[in-house]
Amino acid sequence: MPRTGPRLKVIRRLGTPLPGLTRKSAERRPHPPGQHGQGKRRTTKTDYRRRLEEKQRLRFHYGISEGQLRNYFEEAVRRRGVTGEMLLGMLERRLDNVVFRLGFAPTIPSARQLVTHGHVQVNGRRVDRAAALVDRGDEVSVSPAARAIPGVARSVESGPQVALPSYLERGADPFTGRVIGGVTRQDIPFLVDETAIVEFYAR
Repeated sequence: MPRTGPRLKVIRRLGTPLPGLTRKSAERRPHPPGQHGQGKRRTTKTDYRRRLEEKQRLRFHYGISEGQLRNYFEEAVRRRGVTGEMLLGMLERRLDNVVFRLGFAPTIPSARQLVTHGHVQVNGRRVDRAAALVDRGDEVSVSPAARAIPGVARSVESGPQVALPSYLERGADPFTGRVIGGVTRQDIPFLVDETAIVEFYAR
């Protein structure tokens, strides 16, 4: 299941801000999180732990389960191209992530809720599957009824929490956006080594 526990503890442990998980940031401390952490020193990471943490960054940012991530990886392997970049591209094109990147919701978990409650449309039709993948040319919009929801209105007024990626554009109507291209490596809004993730699953 996707992670639902304390989010600051996650980003402290992984040492990287994850904008899809939370708007908050946590200062990297010289000891592990928890009440007993101050009595421990951070040790040199093994290759296995480094690869595991890279995988966890991806999971927690996009809010997906281990099984889902493995399925995405297996699909990326079957596609032509660089496996790591194929994997990142599919995750970026998830509908809940696109709703987040367009600024319709402040985090991916809140974007997922917006989608599953039926408040998001793709090409004018309601889509309630957060894992649905959008394609070039698709228009993503907030349903007319949801535009009056205070949280949605505030998010749209504030705009995207991170820079709008090259594969998306916002419409003249701020509650709409469009997929205008393919995902590039530079569009990923957090630090992650996808090569280490490929190595983790290929071991």
